[in-house]
Amino acid sequence: MELKEYNHAALDVMVEKYRNLIDSYIFDIMKGEPETLYKASTHLIKGGGKRLRPIIVLVSSRALGGPRAEAKAIYYATAIEVLHNFSLVHDDIMDNDDYRRGIPTVHKVYGIPTAILAGDLMFSYAFAIPYLAKKAGASDSEVLRAVNVIVEGSKRIAEGQGFDMLFEETWEIGEKDYLRMIYLKTAALIEASSRLGGIASGSSDEIVELIGQYGRLVGLSFQIKDDILGVFGDPKVTGKPRYSDLIRGKKTILVLYAASRKKEWKEFFKKIFEGDSSEETIKEGADIIKESGALDYAQKLAKNYSDNAVERLETIHSMGAIKEEEYFDALKDIAVFSFWRNK
Repeated sequence: MELKEYNHAALDVMVEKYRNLIDSYIFDIMKGEPETLYKASTHLIKGGGKRLRPIIVLVSSRALGGPRAEAKAIYYATAIEVLHNFSLVHDDIMDNDDYRRGIPTVHKVYGIPTAILAGDLMFSYAFAIPYLAKKAGASDSEVLRAVNVIVEGSKRIAEGQGFDMLFEETWEIGEKDYLRMIYLKTAALIEASSRLGGIASGSSDEIVELIGQYGRLVGLSFQIKDDILGVFGDPKVTGKPRYSDLIRGKKTILVLYAASRKKEWKEFFKKIFEGDSSEETIKEGADIIKESGALDYAQKLAKNYSDNAVERLETIHSMGAIKEEEYFDALKDIAVFSFWRNK
């Protein structure tokens, strides 16, 4: 599949509008003592990031409910971003990663004990912050619904990480196992984000379900594209070494598809993941992925999820539920961007 340059102007507008707003709420709320612990808890957030999840919360709320919905949704968006970063802090400890977003990881700067505590603190804030939405007019029942969505998202992140760890120990996994894992580890929190926007808008259960499906599909497309970029992305754009996921031994859809096509290919990838990570061997592994059709298959799969996400939005639009077209366009941009992005 030949990729093209995608103009995501509506999304760029929303990133420009919301990124600093989200950060300002996080840094205003997450203050306390001991100072070192709070610095550790915001270290990764200050390092940047896409802010995809909270932006989806806010854009969904505004598309479906206008400015009043957005005023409540900013607290749910803040909670989601804090929860997401909590998971990254603990992931980095488990993977013993030195860098994230181009800066040293929390445990490398502050030590493992403080990093664990910082993650615990962030986890606590993620469930406390939604109650602040009452200041913007949220009812008790709405806040409870929002917290329940965040609880479910948090549980699924942990389950996804658990499956990801189990995958390191076996080759008895297939595409369905992989899709379940990336749904839990990545897509579930994006689904939660879009649901939170629907809840803040006061939309019907049917609309909240549809916008949640949109988020799930965006998340699946986003993660599969991440896996593609992890092998074939341009290092100058992604900031990661070429073939980085092969070097790290990640059993993505690319590897699983190729390994399922020929026994000798499966044995070859086993050899790589058992430590034979010479430049020549890694390049051969990437060539096998292309030859097997795994790259084309993964691209088509990711685009299918992206297209289906747009279809969910069109269904919502046809039901007359969209209040602001500009934000509807941004949601479509996010869905398309999840596949066409290059980093």
